[in-house]
Order: sequence, then C-alpha cells, then structure tokens
Amino acid sequence: MNGASREALAAARERLDALTDSTSVDAAQLADELAAVTALLHREVSLRRVLTDPAQAADAKAELAGRILGGQVGGPAADLVAGTVRSRWSQSRDLVDALEELAAMADFTAAQKTGALDDVEDELFRFSRIVASDTGLRSALTDRSASTSAKSELLHSLLGGRAKATTERLVTRLVTAPRGRSLEAGLESLSKLAAERRERTVAVVTSAVPLSDTQKRRLGAALAKLYGRQMHLNLDVDPEVLGGVQVRVGDEIINGSLADRLDDAARRMAS
Repeated sequence: MNGASREALAAARERLDALTDSTSVDAAQLADELAAVTALLHREVSLRRVLTDPAQAADAKAELAGRILGGQVGGPAADLVAGTVRSRWSQSRDLVDALEELAAMADFTAAQKTGALDDVEDELFRFSRIVASDTGLRSALTDRSASTSAKSELLHSLLGGRAKATTERLVTRLVTAPRGRSLEAGLESLSKLAAERRERTVAVVTSAVPLSDTQKRRLGAALAKLYGRQMHLNLDVDPEVLGGVQVRVGDEIINGSLADRLDDAARRMAS
C-alpha cells in the first residue's frame, strides 16, 4: 500500500489493538466477522467503490457500512469497519486488503491471549514447507474447480486435532479465499504478521542437520544484535546445504553454508 492507504491501515490497526486490549471483546469472533466483511467487499465491487469514494462524506460512508452490517456482525466489528471506511484509501482494493489483514491480526491476538501464538507461528511455517514439498497437495488446495467445502474438508483432515484451531482457521481462510494470491505468498504473509504481533522479525534458517538448542540460542542472539530486534527462527533442514547455515530475513539472504562457499570457490577458479 502507498500514501493514504498506508496511513489508513496504520490507523485501523491502532483501533484494532484498542478493541482487542479489552477483555470483553472476543478476538476470535472479531476475526471471523472481519473475514466475512472482507469476503463481502471482495464480491461487491460497486459497494467497496462507494465506501472508498473520496467524493463521499466520511460519516455518510460509515453510516452506509453500519446499515449494511447491522445485525450481521457484532458491535466491535461494525465499529471497526465504520472507522476504517471513514479513512481515505488510494484504491478500493486496499480497503479489502486491510480488512483481511485486520482479521488475521485479530486471530493472532486471540492466539496470543491463550499463549498459543508461538505454536501457531511454527505450524504455519511447517505447513508452508509441506506444501512446498508436496505438489499433489498443493494442486488439490489450489484447484479452481474444487469446491470450498472439499478444500475445507481436506484441510480439516490434515490439521484438525493436529494443529491449533487458529492455524486451521487461518489456512482454511487463505485456501478458500485466496483473492488472487499464490498459496505460498499467502502463507508467508501470515507468518510475517504473526511475527509482527510479537514484535519480532522472522528468520528462515536452513541447515544440513537440525540445530541444537544452544546453536539456536546463539544464532537468535546474533541475529537480534545484527537487526536490532528479537528474531523468530523458522527452522528447516536441507541435506544439500552440506554444512553451516543459510539465513533469510525478508529479501536478504545471509549465506554461511559450505555449499555456497564451494560454489564461490569454483566460480573464482573458473575466472
């Protein structure tokens, strides 16, 4: 997002934090209701254009949203959406993207309140690795001809009872309503939002063999010192790394693997 939309999203996230800080607000229910509003505005293009039309008065847009959502969602969700449509958005799609992000953040808040956020982070990462390595599963989950109920049932058979309820909800929502994104991109986005909820940065660490607890602590401390904030390590094992580790933080890759050093040596010899 750029310009006005970025500012509008920041304001919406502050309102979400204020809402979910209250013990009277069910963050999981709020997440489900925001996801429902996201689906509605994704389908109804003309409606979202009206709600983001800069020529319309902010109060008029909020009132319209209230009339449409009245009785369909709870008070907290209705108030949050009303405040969100009062803001100025650069593109109508940005409003839908923002509501989808708010829904995910509400789910992460619910997980954090029950002490399950670490597990959800790890489960999202592990599921992303399973999808990356199983082309049959990926095809089944991204098949446009398959019904949403079939995909939901497949995910429940994979995750039900094995993963946190929050993880299953988030993945099911992503698979059944991808909104033009790839499954991999959606899972990566969810992982980043989960880390952000805990004010941490995600580092994807690939090593030839599993790291010991001591190695993980040392690597986490070194990365935290390098980036100036706490790091969450998503650990992956790839025998082709040969030795050492490879670390990816966002778009930055820190290569410390033996394989990379051998490739570099070969390139130098060839030149």
